[in-house]
Order: sequence, then structure tokens, then C-alpha cells
Amino acid sequence: MAHTAGPVPDPQRPLRILTVTNMWREQGSFRGTFVNEQVESIRRLGHHVDVEVIAQSRGRRDYFLAAPRVRRRVARGNYDVVHIHFGMTALAGRLVGRGVPRVLTYHGGDVHVWWQRWMTKLGARGTTKIYASRRLAASNHDPNATVIACGIDAELFTPVDQTTARRSIGIDHDEPIVLFGALPENPVKDYPLFTAVLDEVRRRGLTVHELVLAEPNQPRTRVAAKFAAADAMLFTSKKGTEAAPMVIKEALLSELPIVSTDVGDVPEVLDGVSPSAWVPWPEPWGSDEARQRLVIGLADALEEVLTTRKRSNGRAFRERADIDHAGRAVVEVYRRVIAGR
Repeated sequence: MAHTAGPVPDPQRPLRILTVTNMWREQGSFRGTFVNEQVESIRRLGHHVDVEVIAQSRGRRDYFLAAPRVRRRVARGNYDVVHIHFGMTALAGRLVGRGVPRVLTYHGGDVHVWWQRWMTKLGARGTTKIYASRRLAASNHDPNATVIACGIDAELFTPVDQTTARRSIGIDHDEPIVLFGALPENPVKDYPLFTAVLDEVRRRGLTVHELVLAEPNQPRTRVAAKFAAADAMLFTSKKGTEAAPMVIKEALLSELPIVSTDVGDVPEVLDGVSPSAWVPWPEPWGSDEARQRLVIGLADALEEVLTTRKRSNGRAFRERADIDHAGRAVVEVYRRVIAGR
């Protein structure tokens, strides 16, 4: 039986949590790595976490078919709380019973994309909400909500000798490298903007190579090595498409300088980080002329970073990205909502 309403007798006892998500590493994919790592961080704190994956290999129909499966699992699992990651899975976790509180973390598309936002509203009622960034909460007209971005493994993403890192991934030159932090095929990440900025930097006489972060079946150690091998990350996601991009925090902890468009929580994360920069959207946005001004602005910032080739002071701001700090904050939310029942 699931726990009934009422405060938890021992506020420090280990909790039993069911995570319901459509973002989880399966079949060699890197999708949902940050959810995996948050779950592992909560387990390291001594809590029991089970995971129910919605959709993904089951297909999109599972968003509408999964609710009985989740309800049965909750009935058997004696869980203290159900934590839903990404709003589209909230429908599957809606009917778990009144005695089990639900926490919902919004990650971006569940606020920014109209049909995902619509699906989220179908299941979000009665949940305690967490947002991946303050800007995302404001976009959802919930400015006073709890904000906890998923964290990063600070032991994996750490400063490493650049030459050693380059050799480990097969790079045998010492020329400047700029990292693209996603799959080029993902339209949200705007790879054409990335290449336009690099072309502009090359036009100015700088030699620069690109390195793509995403790679099928790639071990996390190779991901970390790419951050150490590069001289800068150029993050070019489209306006209004990100909440709290994890690659920014991975670069931060690796002391890799970052040049980014103004998306998600990037301005907050990069506050005080040097050398690094975020570039505002030229107004009015949408014209070819505005896009060219953005290219120039990003190229200016990137040229400055590549000219010095210094690492950043990102580790000084570790708390903004550390996974264990985020895990503890999430558990505090769990205990609060459980006590409230």
C-alpha cells in the first residue's frame, strides 16, 4: 500500500521515490542523461529510486496508455512520492492516488512548445512544480516557483591537461578547437549559425577547427575529454528553445570558455565567468540583417576567447552546476510535500 496523508514520522529517514520520465538513456542513446544522473545522485544520498520510462521505445501512444501501468506500480511500490520529469509524462502519473504526492519538473518544451504545453496541462494539476530555470518559470506565469536545474558530475567534468585530452580522442594538432555541443541534425541547436560564426572568425584570419560533442554510444569519459580538448564552446540554440542547457554546465565545470546566445539560464550560469560571454538577440529579431548582427556579435566574443586561449574560472561557480547540490535540493522538496500531506 502507498503511504497515506500525514507528516513523515522521521524527517530524515530514507525515502522511496518513483521517477516517471520520457527522458532516459536507452539503447545507447544519450537522451535524458541529466535525469539519469539526478536519479543516481539521489540514490547516493541513501534514498530508493525506481524509474518508469514513458514513450521512447514504446512510441508516442504510450503517453496516453501508460497511466494504468504507472498506477499499478505505485500501488505495489509503497512510494513516498512520484517525481515526474518533463510535463508530457504528467498525464501518465496523474491517477496514482490521493495519498501519494507528485512532483513535476519542467524542462523546456513542456512550456515553450504549444502542443507539449497542452499535454502537460492535462496532467499537471495537483503537482508540486520545479522548473529547470527561473526564466522558464516566468514563461509559464509561475515566477515564484521552485527552481532546481539538474546538476553535473563535478568529478567527471573537471579541468584536464588539454594535450592529454586531445591525444585521448585522436587529435594530434595544437590549433584552436571550438566545440558544438549537440547533434548538427537537431534544428533547435542551429548548427548553420554555428558554422556561420566559425566562417566569420576564419574570414578574420584565425585558424579554427570544429569538434562535435554528440556521438552515438559515446562513453561519458569521451564527452568529458572533448570539453578538455576544446578551446571554447559556441552554443547557438534558437531563441526561446532552452531552459537550462546541461552542456553549458559541463563546460563550466571543465573550465572551458563559453560563447552563447541568450537562452535559458545561460546569463545566470555565466555571471562572473571569465573568459566567457552571452550575446543578446538583435532587435527586431527575425530578419536576415538581425541574424547577421548576431553572427558578428558571437564572432567578436569567440575571437576574443580564441586569441587568449585561456581556460575559464568556471570551477569557482561550482555550486551552480554540481549534481549533489541539486540532488539535495530535490530531496528537500520531496520532504516538504510529503510533510504537507
